[in-house]
Amino acid sequence: MQEHKYPIKQWAKDDRPREKLLASGAENLSNAELLAILIQNGSREKSAVDLARDILKLGKDNLIELGRLSIKDLMKIKGIGEAKAITVAAALELGRRRQAADIIDKPVIRQSSDIAGFLQTKLKDHTREVFAVLFLNQANRINHFEVISEGGITGTVADPRIILKKALEENAVNIILCHNHPSGSLKPSRADEQLTQKIKQAAVFFDIKVLDHIIVSETGYFSFADEGLL
Repeated sequence: MQEHKYPIKQWAKDDRPREKLLASGAENLSNAELLAILIQNGSREKSAVDLARDILKLGKDNLIELGRLSIKDLMKIKGIGEAKAITVAAALELGRRRQAADIIDKPVIRQSSDIAGFLQTKLKDHTREVFAVLFLNQANRINHFEVISEGGITGTVADPRIILKKALEENAVNIILCHNHPSGSLKPSRADEQLTQKIKQAAVFFDIKVLDHIIVSETGYFSFADEGLL
């Protein structure tokens, strides 16, 4: 596509992202063209597609990296105000939720692989370590998913009292603990193992069972249950 320094409505019809989507389908648009549709208008200096290219460049031309950008990060681009940044952030979140929906809608959790993909999708864009819990009913159907705490780059602390209080509120019979490792390593730390046992032992008093503790990163997942650590 050639460069344009005038409004999209003045472009040749075949070059307009909206019209191109209607004529050829969304799958035939570039990432920049799709983003241009979201941000709608360009600035005085740049077209919407030019601004979209700037957004992609900030995300290192990688949609996974783009998903990690905050609204403040997006607003560092000249021509991207709060409204445009919010629109892009909302679209990226919808993408994450769509990717997760196929897994979370599974009626019953039977093994670690049933839920690992969902957890990777939900936690992969966090640049800091977060601790989350899946709350399950007696049939191992998912009642609720919640991030319990967010820590630093190297770790987070989860309070067993908060987790068990929430489990009771959600009428959970079983729970699955999970956290991410932004570093990419899947090896559990000694602190991870100690926290898992602490929560497991405390849960017994409420007739709640810890089914697993899953660590996720971009490269895969580690299941405490699969590795015999529960």
